Amino acid sequence: MDFSATAFLSDAHATDRLGAELAVQIMPGDAILLSGQIGAGKSHLARAIIQSMARAAGLPTVEVPSPTYTLVQTYEFASVPVWHADLYRLADSSEIEELGISDALGTDIVLIEWPDRLDNIPENALQIAFMNEADGRRIHLSSHADRWNSLSYFVESLDA
Repeated sequence: MDFSATAFLSDAHATDRLGAELAVQIMPGDAILLSGQIGAGKSHLARAIIQSMARAAGLPTVEVPSPTYTLVQTYEFASVPVWHADLYRLADSSEIEELGISDALGTDIVLIEWPDRLDNIPENALQIAFMNEADGRRIHLSSHADRWNSLSYFVESLDA
């Protein structure tokens, strides 16, 4: 059974709460694919996930810049590499190989903004689509991996 859920993020705090919940559930080998228009909240959510993982590892506040220009930022928490990639500026999907992202998929934790640039979407990736709506954002989460079903209750609480 596939996972699918929709919620409204009314403000930055709601996005931070989602990031903290994802940080608890994410495991090595996971890919989270973040799509939506510029300014929709993709980088904010990635930052919230990474900062929550750092706090859980007992690390001081970690600065998490958007990888818009560097394309990839990497972090390491409890010996698990975390990749944060922004593929918006890629001219060609062959550049993904040069960045090393393909090697990280399936073993490390990989957060990818603009995943439409990928030739192959990882089968069990958690996909989160952001859509601007009123004063916030509507998100749609989906995956072919059943393990994300545990997010359903939390995502429903975001709408409450």
